Amino acid sequence: MKAAELIGTVAGVGHLRPASGTWGSLAALPLLWAVHQIGSFPLVVLATLVVFFAGWWATRAMTAGRDNHDPSEIVIDEVAGQWVALFPVSYGAMFAGVPITALWPGWVVGFLAFRLFDILKPGPVGWADRRDDPLGVMLDDVIAGALAALVVAISGALYHVFLM
Repeated sequence: MKAAELIGTVAGVGHLRPASGTWGSLAALPLLWAVHQIGSFPLVVLATLVVFFAGWWATRAMTAGRDNHDPSEIVIDEVAGQWVALFPVSYGAMFAGVPITALWPGWVVGFLAFRLFDILKPGPVGWADRRDDPLGVMLDDVIAGALAALVVAISGALYHVFLM
């Protein structure tokens, strides 16, 4: 397996069927946990930037000369987007000084909201997807992740205001 394919498919996860994007999003969860354990929220942000740029490169390499700009086996974009969706969880765990797994409802909300925005592609997510280029492949998931992060943050705030 070439480096671009290793990165783009997240070590082959993108070849799982059906719903390779969901498999990529699921693979992102233990990876995020590990990164957070090593360096907390600052490392999660840095690692997300590395994943984004590595994914952009890998997508460009994997799609060069092909008509399909976004083959289903490329799931590194899901990792980047899922990590962005979970920024509030990582930050919240760091801020509260608790294990990131203690905020498990945020993981569930972040996963589901990200998958919903990634599948439905509302507004700016659809715009990025329609770029039909490697940057668009990465951006649509990062934007979906940002929208999901808003859902996670609002859900967490509502929980703390009304249920605690």
